Amino acid sequence: MSRLDPTHFTETPRAINSRAKRNAPRPYWGWGFVALWLAGLASLAAEPTAPLTLQWRSLPETGKGTGQYQGLERKGQWLPQHTSVIVCDMWDHHWCRGATKRVAEMAPRMNQVIKELRRRGVLIIHCPSDTMEFYQDHPARQLARNAPKVDIQPLLQSWSRLNARREPPLPIDDSDGGCDDEPQCKSGRAWSRQIAALEIMDGDAITDSVEAFYLMRQRGITNVIVMGVHENMCILNRPFSIRQLVKLGQNVVLMRDLTDTMYNSRRPPNVDHFAGNDLVTWHIEKYWCPTITSDQIIGGQPFHFAADTQAPRPFRNSARP
Repeated sequence: MSRLDPTHFTETPRAINSRAKRNAPRPYWGWGFVALWLAGLASLAAEPTAPLTLQWRSLPETGKGTGQYQGLERKGQWLPQHTSVIVCDMWDHHWCRGATKRVAEMAPRMNQVIKELRRRGVLIIHCPSDTMEFYQDHPARQLARNAPKVDIQPLLQSWSRLNARREPPLPIDDSDGGCDDEPQCKSGRAWSRQIAALEIMDGDAITDSVEAFYLMRQRGITNVIVMGVHENMCILNRPFSIRQLVKLGQNVVLMRDLTDTMYNSRRPPNVDHFAGNDLVTWHIEKYWCPTITSDQIIGGQPFHFAADTQAPRPFRNSARP
């Protein structure tokens, strides 16, 4: 699990409010409305860079070697200027038709989240792998290229496979590529760019490599929110994603409602596609990093796919949700 560095937390809203009430001067009634008006203006001015209040969920083992895990939630805050978003492989097309449809369904909600985080001062890093030629003249691509290189130990890999010293095998069988369509789609590269529903704005960056970490180091960013696809593949394995960023000491969280998994429900453990998503999410929460949900950023309810009629599923210490 990634270490959540307390030096990048601030006080909780309850503590801030309590301290403010204790220390605040008692204004004369004649100036009460003026004071409230000025406080409102100050609040509006500070809002874009106010701390992000997040609810982290993880699954620590109840005791070493017990094989039993218990859900743990805790609240804290990250400063936007120390935080980045990794948008992982949200391509325009995937070789799997079902995967393409789910990305398209998820993208509008993801764009809302990115827009709000951008407004708050969080660095948005778009990482649509294998499409850098499409973006070669884009200012966001140039921003990533210009990040000064740093000496990284351990060196990042282009693809980080399962770490047997830290985690058991994934709880799903994705050996067939994970397409849930029937008949299965023929695999092969089908993408050329990031899906157009995700806006790329001034100040954003585009990369599919270690440049993402160079940008973070350049800006003093130690907190990373990962979203996109697919949990059991790119989300875990890419050089800009969970396994490798955790190894580098970054504080990483996965936005668990804005992700998907390449899992064929006809393979073990023979659960439906969305239950397979949950199994991989729980694997990540046990062995790699906590998770959050998009409603913590933009309100409302967590996103779920229209076909997922059983969400949310509670965690159980078993092979099946």
